[in-house]
Amino acid sequence: MTTLTPYVRHRALRAAAPLRLGRVVELVGLHLLVTGLPAAVGDLVEIEGPTPALAEVAASGPRGLVCLPLTSTSGLQAGALVRHTGGPLHIHVGDALRGRVLDGLGRPVDGGPSLDHLPAVPVEHSAPPALSRPRIDHQLGLGVRALDALVPCGRGQRIGIMAGSGVGKSSLLSMVARGTDAEVSVIALVGERGREVREFLDNDLGPEGLARSVVVVATSDAPPVERLRAAFVATRIAESFRDAGRHVVLMMDSLTRVAMAQREIGLSAGEPPATRGYPPSVFGLLPRLLERAGTSAHGSITGLYTVLVEGDDLQDPIGDTARSILDGHVVLSRRLATSGHFPSIDVLESISRTTSAVTGPGQRADATALRRMLAAHRDVRELVEIGAYVSGADHDADRALDLMPDIDAFLRQPMDESTPLAETWSRLHELVAA
Repeated sequence: MTTLTPYVRHRALRAAAPLRLGRVVELVGLHLLVTGLPAAVGDLVEIEGPTPALAEVAASGPRGLVCLPLTSTSGLQAGALVRHTGGPLHIHVGDALRGRVLDGLGRPVDGGPSLDHLPAVPVEHSAPPALSRPRIDHQLGLGVRALDALVPCGRGQRIGIMAGSGVGKSSLLSMVARGTDAEVSVIALVGERGREVREFLDNDLGPEGLARSVVVVATSDAPPVERLRAAFVATRIAESFRDAGRHVVLMMDSLTRVAMAQREIGLSAGEPPATRGYPPSVFGLLPRLLERAGTSAHGSITGLYTVLVEGDDLQDPIGDTARSILDGHVVLSRRLATSGHFPSIDVLESISRTTSAVTGPGQRADATALRRMLAAHRDVRELVEIGAYVSGADHDADRALDLMPDIDAFLRQPMDESTPLAETWSRLHELVAA
């Protein structure tokens, strides 16, 4: 006798139940009001029309269900029939997802085979309990020398990549996807331009990177609920690999656009605007999403989240909130980017909160020596440029000026080049010991 999974049993019971339909009585902004249909918050409903539209129940009250559309509402009107789909959004998970490109609802968009044969799981999932999480004590190689040596990332750590637009966030993520030691990469492109998606897949990620990755895409013209759900779909896929004992890298570009999608939803639902127009629900959403990454008893999810700061202002409310939740941050400099320095990582402004746990004393000493030289060079740079610096005034500055060509070569790295972790530490030691 075949044993049915709880999900299959639930769907079978729903299918056998009498069909009950509701009606759309109001369409305002980004939400619609449905009456006559019993459903729980988080459930999916389908609205009949020229093209059936999916919506998610966001609230329930005396007037009916407030639903947020997951697809285009073009052609919908008051009086349209609404049916319950049987529960919340479910997505397919499994090893067959590697090398696939999915939309924000977990459906394949790459023309590949169907995923219906894979097990389905609900998108909503709880974070591992705090006391059940193993400590982070192993460095994860990212393949980028400036990160591995000066902002070391632990397996299961969560790091924010803070930058304005056009400074190289996506390119840096593609380098990590190709060069990381992790077994699987899950990449969420939220709110990206449609043109950039193909370029990212073909040029930045490449066939080698895509083969070990799962890519979830919700472009800027997708409904805000789909853009928001894309972040949770990617996180749920990463969790499924972690639960299977894998070590996963989850890369999300960008966390700011996830927050913007929630801002559109919250304001449409009647929430009051707060800091820079973001409603309170945004600041409750971020920890709920970010805490799902990290270590568990089975595996780990190392999270890399880009944060698009407004006007290169690192005190942007989303950037400031993300820094308070994450385990470190990497700052990309527009000055370095415009001077042709790639990756444009400002290592003096970047920090990893797990450095002491994942590196040895000798490695930390080498990294500190390089940081001291970079800081001294920054302090005397203007004096050197105008010819006012006197050699011998600062030992660290003198060393930095002598070694700057070698330091610059160490921190620069072509986008198609990946450096093994052991080689990075060896080159750093040779550099500071010179």
